[in-house]
Amino acid sequence: MNNDVYTLTPGTGPLLISVPHVGTRIPEDQAQRYLPRALQVEDTDWHLEPVYAFARAMGAGLIVPRYSRFLIDLNRAPDNAPMYAGANNTELCPTRFFTGEAIYHDGQAPDAAEIARRRGSYWRPYHDAITLELSRLKAQHGHAILFDGHSIKSSLPWLFEGTLPDLNLGTANGNSCAPSLRDVLSQVLQSQSRFTQVTDGRFKGGHITRHFGRPAEGQHAIQLEMCWSTYMPESPPYLLDATRTGQLTPVLRALVQTMLDWTPDA
Repeated sequence: MNNDVYTLTPGTGPLLISVPHVGTRIPEDQAQRYLPRALQVEDTDWHLEPVYAFARAMGAGLIVPRYSRFLIDLNRAPDNAPMYAGANNTELCPTRFFTGEAIYHDGQAPDAAEIARRRGSYWRPYHDAITLELSRLKAQHGHAILFDGHSIKSSLPWLFEGTLPDLNLGTANGNSCAPSLRDVLSQVLQSQSRFTQVTDGRFKGGHITRHFGRPAEGQHAIQLEMCWSTYMPESPPYLLDATRTGQLTPVLRALVQTMLDWTPDA
């Protein structure tokens, strides 16, 4: 399914991959609000659509938004509740870069009415599409898995201390998926030695993982936050690196295959 907000390629297996921060568009009628630096949308989860392209041939579905997180963040709660209490967070309609500086001209940040409009025009359609696709997968397979793919610069002091592990699996501390699924995915990461990894560390899963992860209802959700450095240089122009991607793909492929093969506990 293609529309102005997202593209959805349904899969044949019980897995849907979401990459909610890959969009780069800022609507022309909103562009004048933003500082010039913000129009470069530097906090994008760069290139994750091609990075995960292999998964479609394996039977996974893929949903990809068109618009930037600087317009609205699809991985935040609709009421703008902070995702991580006690830490710096960016909002439903972010007003700061991940480095902490403002992204809007003075006085141009969206007001409540504009936030509500963006929520209805961009956030809601993406979430409704996920809801419908997971319902279809559950009806067909008896269970559904949502894999929320993200990437980020490995060092961002405004958001977290130190350097992030390369691969960060998040299951809302085990609440968003069955324990056996969390365990087998963690084992995939632990079985390789090229990349550092952690499960439910600093990034435990955002709103999408927490909202759609309902294991008691046969609906499981997992987030993977990867450092940009696993597949590209962490400085502009943010070009995909074929060598790094080639080293990362086997690990991602193993995760995807594990989710496709997994069956719920009897």
